[in-house]
Amino acid sequence: MADGLYCGRDGGARLTFVVHRAERADVLSDVLADLLAAPVADAFVPEVVAVHSRGVERWLAHRLSARLGVEAGRADGICANLEFPFPGRMVQSAIAAATGIDPTTDPWRPERLAWSLLDVVEANLDEQWLYVLVGHLGAGDPNDAKRDRRFAAVRHIAELYDHYSVHRPSMIMAWVTGDDTDGDGIRLPDDARWQAELWRRLRQAVDTPSPAERAVAGCKALVDNPALSDLPARFSLFGLTRLPASYLDVLRALSEHRDVHLLALQPSPATWGIDDHDAVRHPLLRAWGRDSFEMQVILNRRLAGAPGAEDVHHPMREPDRPTLLHRLQAAIRSDAPLPNADARPLLELGDRSVQIHACHGRSRQAEVVRDAITHLFAADASLEPRDVVVLCPDIDEMAPLLRAAFDDDPTSNRRIPYRLADRSLRQTNPVLGAVAELIALVDARLTASQVLAFAGLPPVCRRFGFDDKDLERIADWVEATGTRWGLDAAHRLPYDLASVDAGTWDAGLQRLLLGVAMSEDDERLVGGVLPFDDVDSGDIDLVGRFAEFIGRLGESVRALTDPRTVVAWASAIDAAADLLVDTRADDAWQRTQLDRLLSEVQDEAGTSGRQPLRLAEMRDLLADRLRGQPTRAEFRSGDLTM
Repeated sequence: MADGLYCGRDGGARLTFVVHRAERADVLSDVLADLLAAPVADAFVPEVVAVHSRGVERWLAHRLSARLGVEAGRADGICANLEFPFPGRMVQSAIAAATGIDPTTDPWRPERLAWSLLDVVEANLDEQWLYVLVGHLGAGDPNDAKRDRRFAAVRHIAELYDHYSVHRPSMIMAWVTGDDTDGDGIRLPDDARWQAELWRRLRQAVDTPSPAERAVAGCKALVDNPALSDLPARFSLFGLTRLPASYLDVLRALSEHRDVHLLALQPSPATWGIDDHDAVRHPLLRAWGRDSFEMQVILNRRLAGAPGAEDVHHPMREPDRPTLLHRLQAAIRSDAPLPNADARPLLELGDRSVQIHACHGRSRQAEVVRDAITHLFAADASLEPRDVVVLCPDIDEMAPLLRAAFDDDPTSNRRIPYRLADRSLRQTNPVLGAVAELIALVDARLTASQVLAFAGLPPVCRRFGFDDKDLERIADWVEATGTRWGLDAAHRLPYDLASVDAGTWDAGLQRLLLGVAMSEDDERLVGGVLPFDDVDSGDIDLVGRFAEFIGRLGESVRALTDPRTVVAWASAIDAAADLLVDTRADDAWQRTQLDRLLSEVQDEAGTSGRQPLRLAEMRDLLADRLRGQPTRAEFRSGDLTM
């Protein structure tokens, strides 16, 4: 790369903007440790190291603790007075301090912007320029099933506008002036021009400068008054593989009065400085290195020729005896093309650095992973569980299978301690899981299996006092009474079976309750209903609790059927939770988390949440809030991380 990244205003004191490049994160961590080992003027000011995930934070803190101690050798396990913000949050906080707009209440945050955008879309459905979106939403027919995806589509557009502000600020600035181009002077296609017009209508409705607009003024303010930001005189960004252009502008402004160190993961020094991605030869580098390639293009194009910058490559040490994994990594670093079959090097017989296991299902994959890790521990006594990470495409789906494979007797010498990370809230919070299942049941047929599965959820069992024997007994009653699906005959109306009451939960409960009231010897019909004769005197309490459960479930399902505003939805969900779930005193945080989630949704909607939402739209909204969230708690805790 050309010598020079942005690093100080002309004629002023020169500070640094250094790009440190390496192919491995452990090399970058050593570079960072050397940087932090040099003391700053005020030892009480915390060092700031921006990282892109909580897992990297935990890993990096462990690595630094072996280098930044106080005893001889500095390996006494001390890593203190460091802050690890996300890069985006750090940049946004700096701009917020310069512009006076609080990020937590910023109307341009996607989760807030979606509600304003929903109002704008609804107000312009009859406009010809919006025909593409109108067709996607099926707005011409209020009964069209496409209307169910209205909020999901609007939320997606809000996220796109946020991405445009971060990655394509020049395009947003062109839209501000009424120029429907991509920011480089190229006009938008006809079927995409509605995005620019919709953004302008949204800008008028929000009546607050967008992030792209206020970034220019914010950067100027940071240069003129460095005290606006509370960042220290030296800060670093670790392990980045992507860097939006708008973030780089803010970092340039901050580097006027601070030392900025950008520690970037760059898989191939051979491609550093290449602007044409098609020129990359190695297929894995071309497929997996796109983010880092785009980052280097941004750095080259926007910062080349700036005075006083440094670009430092930190090479990794080559192994004495290269394995297949080492050869593959070397080929990526050098961007070597794939060799011909005759030119491939021979591998050592014991080389198992790369293994591919063909498994006939996910459960078998979990078993094979367990066996493979067990073999690794047996072959290397220095290897510990905390050194192993298992990556899954969907941890929520794999979690039960991994538990089945890894759960052993705690006293067994085969036991491998492990933790599951990044699980969705509905999996880690049983109350949220129960509420999500309830919302899924609202427009379901309420089959016997669905209702019994819901009754077996821990918060529901606690509310109605069900235990495993109770659930088995209830399942026997459901089968014996012929209960199949539907609350009652009216609940079957959408299926054109409103005249058929047989097999509904109402019909089954009538038989059970009559069985409690009638003698076993009296088998006559009561109001056309045959009492169920397999109800013992000891079952009376259970029948009452089961009837109460079905009654409350039916009440909640009916209350959550019709469209309503987000405030009304939050109230209805809260009331349904009161009816159907309960927790122990030690688990009260679960219900508190539900209340906080509903409160946050209402707060985000604000005065813009007046549009009625359908059930499917509310389900999409909650699903977005209940998805997996990275946390630092489950990473590098001493156990194997999945």
